[in-house]
Amino acid sequence: MLDKGRPVYTIGTAAEILGVHPRTLRLYEDGGLLRPARKNNRRFYTTNDLQWITCIRYLIHEKGLNQEGLRRLLARVPCWEITACGSDGRNGCRAVHDRTTPCWDLARQADDDNRCFECEAYLSAAEYVLDERELQEAMVYVVPD
Repeated sequence: MLDKGRPVYTIGTAAEILGVHPRTLRLYEDGGLLRPARKNNRRFYTTNDLQWITCIRYLIHEKGLNQEGLRRLLARVPCWEITACGSDGRNGCRAVHDRTTPCWDLARQADDDNRCFECEAYLSAAEYVLDERELQEAMVYVVPD
């Protein structure tokens, strides 16, 4: 069984599985909606990423959100609650003070060498913006287990 958090899919493979153009995945990343793993400056996607991309596509194509609206909605996900940051951790956290950009995109902008693709806030985002029925509807693509 494949580890859902292991980055194994290249951008071309991920795009083929999802039935999208690789440029779409780059646009989602540039828009702060997606944070794939990087190895030698190449993007690698996890099964979790593929599932998150299906949620992004559902919100854009079925619910009528645009990328900016979705990015702002995701910025409201309380990462400090998900990761149980104490008050010391929250005092210096940019995500607490900048509620216009998802925490993983703030990390990208700061060139932090982190592993956002493993972050609980990143992995939990779909559950914060979709209810259980919508999560099921979003999973229209066959994503490997």
